[in-house]
Amino acid sequence: MAVDTVRWGIVGPGRIAGKVVRDFAHLEGAEAVGVASRSAQRASDFATEHGIARTHDSYGALFADPEVDVVYIATPHPQHRAIALAAIAAGKAVLVEKAFTVTPAATREVVAAARAAGVFAMEAMWTRFQPAIVRLRELIADGAIGEVRAVQADLGVRQPYDPSDRFYDPAVGGGALFDLTVYPISLAQMVLGEPDSVLARGLLAPSGVDTEESVLLTFPGGRTASLFTSLQCLTPGQARVVGTDGWIDVPPRFHHPDRVVLHRAGKDPEEFLAPATGGGYFHELEEVSVCVRDGRTESAVMPLADTIAVQDVMGLVADQLGVHPQEGPAEL
Repeated sequence: MAVDTVRWGIVGPGRIAGKVVRDFAHLEGAEAVGVASRSAQRASDFATEHGIARTHDSYGALFADPEVDVVYIATPHPQHRAIALAAIAAGKAVLVEKAFTVTPAATREVVAAARAAGVFAMEAMWTRFQPAIVRLRELIADGAIGEVRAVQADLGVRQPYDPSDRFYDPAVGGGALFDLTVYPISLAQMVLGEPDSVLARGLLAPSGVDTEESVLLTFPGGRTASLFTSLQCLTPGQARVVGTDGWIDVPPRFHHPDRVVLHRAGKDPEEFLAPATGGGYFHELEEVSVCVRDGRTESAVMPLADTIAVQDVMGLVADQLGVHPQEGPAEL
């Protein structure tokens, strides 16, 4: 599918969707034209706030809208699989909010459906498109720190236990894993590739979701990633990539940084400023829009193989922690 102006539909008009949609103001050749919610009032309120022309009171109605090219899916994690499969079956390209699904099997199912249908699909891992992270990858590729040996990252928030809070509700994919841990795992996979072993230890809330975990990934050649996430304590949210000739710091918060700092032995630190456009979501929206406009079915920056690899790691983490996420049905 090659189009001139890429027309977007929004599924799940909540907090994150509101942030994402605001960045369309910075984007040329793409616009949000429709929004769907099972609550007609919620869809109407969102459309009014963000200047979106059409509303739908079911997801299926949005998928049937011929004026929509791409569907951005921002519902709770367990609904991603069913909604993405329905959108793909309708021939729509999809941008699926991270975590892509809550199980490795579901991720493979969605990827297989997109490839079979020949439509674009991508996980909305905005970190990979942040200009500072792009610079990080360039520095690594240029050999600025030699051979990369390790990744270290943390990401924690203080979210006191409340069984009614979405963070602690297993029915909506609560817990640290899908909201927080996905970020450092994706960073480590981006830098080091697929791990050959995963070791996870952590804590569970009374509701059964994970509240905190330490994850050690090992990679071929003895390389490692040491990751920590928490819903119990606020952490700096920083990352470091260590190589044989130096290291690169990604200051807080590493999943949407505005700079990276290169440290090389015997030299002064070098800071590379690279702020994001808008709220930082512009860059992933631009990537999807360009890919769809050009008729591509995957992003080279966030390929589906990487999403599968990250979901496989999360699946092993869940198993070791004793978390049992379930893909949920979605009323289409």
